[in-house]
Amino acid sequence: MKFFDIHEECGVVGVFNHPEAANVAYLGLYSFQHRGQEGAGICSSDGVQLHNEKSVGLVSEIFKEKRLKRLPGTSAIGHNRYSTAGGSALKNVQPIMVNFSLGSFAIAHNGNLINADNLRKELEAEGAIFQSTSDSEVIIHLTARSAAKTAKERLIEAVNQIEGAFSLLILREKELIAVRDQFGIRPLSLGVIHINGAQAYVVASETCAFDLLGAKFIRDIEPGEMLVISDAGLTSINAIKTKKKAHCVFEFIYFARPDSNIFGGVNVNEIRKELGRQLARECDIEADIVIPVPDSGVPAAIGFAEQSGIPFDFGLIRNHYVGRTFIEPKQSIRHFGVKIKLNPVKELLRGKRVIVVDDSIVRGTTSKKIVKLIREGGEAKEVHLRISSPCTIGPCFYGINTPTRDELIASTHLVTEIQKFITADTLSYLTLDGLRGVVPQPDNYCYACFDNNYPMSFPDEGETQMELFL
Repeated sequence: MKFFDIHEECGVVGVFNHPEAANVAYLGLYSFQHRGQEGAGICSSDGVQLHNEKSVGLVSEIFKEKRLKRLPGTSAIGHNRYSTAGGSALKNVQPIMVNFSLGSFAIAHNGNLINADNLRKELEAEGAIFQSTSDSEVIIHLTARSAAKTAKERLIEAVNQIEGAFSLLILREKELIAVRDQFGIRPLSLGVIHINGAQAYVVASETCAFDLLGAKFIRDIEPGEMLVISDAGLTSINAIKTKKKAHCVFEFIYFARPDSNIFGGVNVNEIRKELGRQLARECDIEADIVIPVPDSGVPAAIGFAEQSGIPFDFGLIRNHYVGRTFIEPKQSIRHFGVKIKLNPVKELLRGKRVIVVDDSIVRGTTSKKIVKLIREGGEAKEVHLRISSPCTIGPCFYGINTPTRDELIASTHLVTEIQKFITADTLSYLTLDGLRGVVPQPDNYCYACFDNNYPMSFPDEGETQMELFL
């Protein structure tokens, strides 16, 4: 749980050949609302034209019955947005829909393009007019301005010009297209729903959507693949020359839902529990109880307790119904930002040596408040913080909204200094070798946030991107 530090990227869902395509897309978006809470949109096709509805806010707030009825057709794509590029204004909420010489075109994008600024400048110099500040719109302009004869050829040309992370869904009048970047940084999976003797296909960022929709997992969209879904069936195209895989390892640590299977069908919950077990192997300590920082710290804490033999319990209770507050609390209300979301179980923690398991430390400010909450509010005797990932020292430029390098406490401080700052009795992180030992095929992941080894080079321009070389 990261209240203030790291924010999820985005989530996409696509549906083809389903009589209630927009409703299915809505439920898919609902299942991974955790991937973006700033805005959502659904674009449907009735076979003749596209219909687009989107707004800022949560999926359940935006898509009431009347709005869903304005989305007819048997195909649809949907998008949950957390702005990693372009800001959170309505104009940047996706899907983005346009009309061009070859028909209508709507796009939903999970990820971040590292060369979007340079491409945008080049396109604007050639006369392109942008409707938004989203990097995703660059893909539309590249496609529209291509001289290739077919839409698919134009799209292939466009995705070979962009760099970064992208899991794309494109909806046209009579086809759904899925494209994944050559590194496979963000997850994207294909499933099928059997309905009335026919097959409806679903493409989604996470397989937890399949469980809700009653879809059967078929396979991942492969890195560099373009999958075209139409009445003719499935057509796979090697659209981009693939390189070394670089799946985002932080999907396992924090972003993906525990009940999802990602990157080759690997269960997130099992990986997180094993991270906790490995953490316990690496940092032996005597204590009375193991508690998680809910919700993302729960599986790792269970694994830690199993491996160490120390009892597990929920010593912090999370308020799942917290929304935006309309007051600014006075300074006298200490740790308000954390206390409104978490409350210690004093009767469970009083006088005990407590191991607290969390998934990561970013700035350190939230961890400091949690430690104080357990020590003062829970009256714990000792507080030992254990982190089920290595030290976060590098920002992400591939679709996760992380703080800058200077704001990442582990990039400028030793573990002993961080321990002193957050006021824990002890602090230990999982080692990078320990993390690599847990994930399957460890060479297929991006660990840049832990080792500064980024899988692709960056453009020379742009303050955010240049920060990598400072």
